[in-house]
Amino acid sequence: MLARSAQEILRSLPDEALVLDVGGAARPFPRADWILDLAPYEARGQLGWQGERAAERFDATRWVRRDICDREPWPFDDDQFDFAICSHTLEDIRDPVWACAELRRVARAGYVETPSLREELTYGIQGPWVGWGHHHWLVLAEGGGLEFVFKHHVVNRRGSHRPAGTADALSEPEKVTAFWWESSFPARERFLLTAPELDGFLNRLAHENLPRRRRWPRRW
Repeated sequence: MLARSAQEILRSLPDEALVLDVGGAARPFPRADWILDLAPYEARGQLGWQGERAAERFDATRWVRRDICDREPWPFDDDQFDFAICSHTLEDIRDPVWACAELRRVARAGYVETPSLREELTYGIQGPWVGWGHHHWLVLAEGGGLEFVFKHHVVNRRGSHRPAGTADALSEPEKVTAFWWESSFPARERFLLTAPELDGFLNRLAHENLPRRRRWPRRW
């Protein structure tokens, strides 16, 4: 999670606020009172902790292990939580629209973070491909809500992604999409039904804010 977002959450939430972290097993947010994730409690923290581990408020009894996309309501009451965090999870899962519906149901407000399109559509940030290899979705925060575009393999085609090294100059805030919400928010999949629609969408994003005369690398 972006450091300044984590700090804002800690600053703004009173101590009595009940907080849920969805998908946070690899890097739990210690301020969370509950964790919901497919990974077990014993495997938590593989990528470290989002803050001081000593401040951990949850324990094994408040760690719910399950598939968050199984189309069964999460085991929490409506508006049970004052705040829900879902950081770098929605782009990984098969049904982010369902997960967003459950986020809205169980929490009164929250924070969602995903990779920005400028990072996700850059070649070579993880390996010899575009973006992160395990991500299924391109995520847009538009119109006060979230839209998900399936990450087609054609992003690896010339002209449909950003050149290698493009993301190197991005600041940490530019590498992510930070989305804050209260009460509710719309979430939907954006369907690009024809090849020209998809090509135009990717081409626009691939060239947006690029320096002029930037040449494609020999290997892409």
